[in-house]
Amino acid sequence: MLRVLVLGAGFGGLELTATLSEALGDELDATLIDKGDAFTFGFAKLDVLFGRTTLDAVRLPYRDVVKPGVRFVQETITAIDPEARRVTTDGGSYEADVLVVALGADYDMDATPGLADGANEFYSVAGAARQAELLPAFTSGHAVVGVCAAPFKCPPAPSEAALLLHEQLTARGVRDACEITIVLPFATPVPPSPETSAALVAAFAECDIRFVPSRRVSALDTARRAVVLDDGSELPYDLFLGVPKHRAPDVVVASGMTVDGYVPVDSATLATRHPGVYAVGDVTTVGAPKAGVFAEGAARVVAASLIAGVRGGEQPGPYDGRGSCYIEFGGGRVGRVDVDFLSGPKPTGTFRAPSGALAAEKRDFGASRGARWFGH
Repeated sequence: MLRVLVLGAGFGGLELTATLSEALGDELDATLIDKGDAFTFGFAKLDVLFGRTTLDAVRLPYRDVVKPGVRFVQETITAIDPEARRVTTDGGSYEADVLVVALGADYDMDATPGLADGANEFYSVAGAARQAELLPAFTSGHAVVGVCAAPFKCPPAPSEAALLLHEQLTARGVRDACEITIVLPFATPVPPSPETSAALVAAFAECDIRFVPSRRVSALDTARRAVVLDDGSELPYDLFLGVPKHRAPDVVVASGMTVDGYVPVDSATLATRHPGVYAVGDVTTVGAPKAGVFAEGAARVVAASLIAGVRGGEQPGPYDGRGSCYIEFGGGRVGRVDVDFLSGPKPTGTFRAPSGALAAEKRDFGASRGARWFGH
């Protein structure tokens, strides 16, 4: 019987437990712990933000995770002891042979002065829902889509937000009365893929969206309605769609597992320096982007290693840091960038131009995970 504790029911935790359950069934004793009661795909925040769906419609309840050998527990983790592989929650204490930390990255709203004053971020699903209520009232003025720090989840998402905002304002007939600026901490929107970046920059130009590269938002002066950038320059704003600074959850930092804010792991195996303890996804510094598809790939490597340990088979090959990100360009068209972060000497990316076919592929991506993890 393999006893596994999985902390966090995002892409990594859900894929890990699903893979282990399929392979081991009754030989598995896995406990999946998360403080929430439902999972939401990260890309759904844009659907919520622009009124294409509701918050309730994109939530997948964890009560539907019913798999052999897997038990879901909705509790808040209060302490992690990686040496003993022991976890304390507000509901009890758990121990296991293997501990996998997949708690993702939290948002540090207080790191950027003014960001927490009202509805200024769209990266949490709740934040996207709050911003969705404000958008209908925005009929003129300056909208700024701004990133407060790197790294951040789903690097193409701010670009998507700017393009979809342009689309919505155009549909409402108020685009000519509005300005849109996007502020990114990178020189290009998607650094590993020059072709993807060029396509986005061209889309910005076509939509009359001002692109401010290599800058981050250091503060919001809500009294003067000014976005303050890290070089001291300012942008006036009437609507701010912010991406908060990210950080590892406090309970992970308190465990002593982090270095410079995140959990270091072996990039090939996802193992931490603690025996029997792994970490996958946004909580790590594995060298891949903070996006669900990369957490999913890392979870498969850990699962394959654990399964081989039980079955006596060969260990899997190293985690390759490969994944695909879908990018909304508006007009029902979706592009895709296929990136490879770890198998070569430097990260690379291949771009597929936006199309309706890729929009359907993106829908299938979400539907297949919903079926695999939740049975619907």
